[in-house]
Amino acid sequence: MKILYYDCFSGISGDMNLAAMIDLGVNPDYLKSELSKLALSGYEIKISRDKRKGIEGTKVDVITDEPQHVHTHHHHFHLLPVKWSSHHDHHHHHDHDDSHHQRNLSDIEQIIRASGLNEAVKTLSLKMFKKVAEAESKIHGKPLSEVHFHEVGAVDSIIDIVGAAICFDFLKVDKIMSSTVELGGGFVDCAHGTFPVPAPATVEIMKGIPVKTGAVPFETTTPTGATIIANNVQEFSDKPFFTILKTGYGIGHRDTDIPNVLRVLLADTPSTKNLSEESKSGQPSAENENTMMIECNLDDMNPELYDFVMDRLFEAGALDVFILPALMKKNRPASVLSVLCDQTNRDKISEILLTETTTLGLRAYPVSRQTLKREHLTVETKYGPIRVKKAFYRDSVIKQKPEYEDCKNAAIQHQVAIREVYEEVKRMTEGLNK
Repeated sequence: MKILYYDCFSGISGDMNLAAMIDLGVNPDYLKSELSKLALSGYEIKISRDKRKGIEGTKVDVITDEPQHVHTHHHHFHLLPVKWSSHHDHHHHHDHDDSHHQRNLSDIEQIIRASGLNEAVKTLSLKMFKKVAEAESKIHGKPLSEVHFHEVGAVDSIIDIVGAAICFDFLKVDKIMSSTVELGGGFVDCAHGTFPVPAPATVEIMKGIPVKTGAVPFETTTPTGATIIANNVQEFSDKPFFTILKTGYGIGHRDTDIPNVLRVLLADTPSTKNLSEESKSGQPSAENENTMMIECNLDDMNPELYDFVMDRLFEAGALDVFILPALMKKNRPASVLSVLCDQTNRDKISEILLTETTTLGLRAYPVSRQTLKREHLTVETKYGPIRVKKAFYRDSVIKQKPEYEDCKNAAIQHQVAIREVYEEVKRMTEGLNK
């Protein structure tokens, strides 16, 4: 499995993401060519090499026609009614009363839909842009149609977001992962006063995602960077288990106490046949994952409905769902419904529990899940093909079992006891764990 891993120890911004993607291997000419399919003008993408704390990588500047305006790590969405100021040496203030320089989400959607980009890039770009617009809409109490983007800010934003979608389409990885995301610290100036970092939009976008703060007294994750992570990362882990194939560094514009770089890794998951070599070299024999446990107590719900709710939870991406008996206050019998899920599915899982059950509240906490490496194979038996799941520890198969549904269907079809199907599979697989 081909994996793209974001190591966000110094946060993430849109321009640093483009730089890291190019450093990882995305063809810069291809990126520029694809971006030229947008009906945008008045900008130039400058790609250069730079260093932070001795680490060399790629740096990207989106230079616009606005005098002295350079798109940087700390200068992103210019949305009404809030006007964010830059956090570095260049301070640019734009006249938000000039309607000629404003675009709303609908305008930007038209630009993306009318472009010559492929449908996958268009769909992902619109998804990411809408995420930020929804965050700003909620923060300012404005409908989406009234969330406007300053023209220069919109050009920067479109290049960042559409560029990210183009890079993902170019790399064609099977899975995108990320570390815990550093948000930074300090304060940010805006039209309504001084706000603590992270910016309100960043906080809204990063709900349900593991974050940390305070590495430096500056903003390290912008709304653009946040939406790239929130819309594309499928798993968060600070201890990933994979084989690194290539590394890329996107250089930030500020020189901070820690290296102001975004590190990205192209990796592959090791196959089971290599587990012996991995165990000898000190690699773990089981995979550790950072997940969430979401629970609720149910004492007034018809148990007939449990099956429906469990199906809905699995459809929403739950890794496991189980129900345990409990005694609540006044010795009332009840059930505890527990759901194990990825951090990114927390909102969907919570919504189902709150709307599909009788609970009035939830509790959630992070858990560490350890899973054995698994492999699936199909065994041809006299009852037909049966799928078998094998589990590995180090270089040995320690467990294997046939799929219940296959055995059940075979038993029904051949009118035999399901026990006989299981025994037949066991006979056929006795030598497979050697």
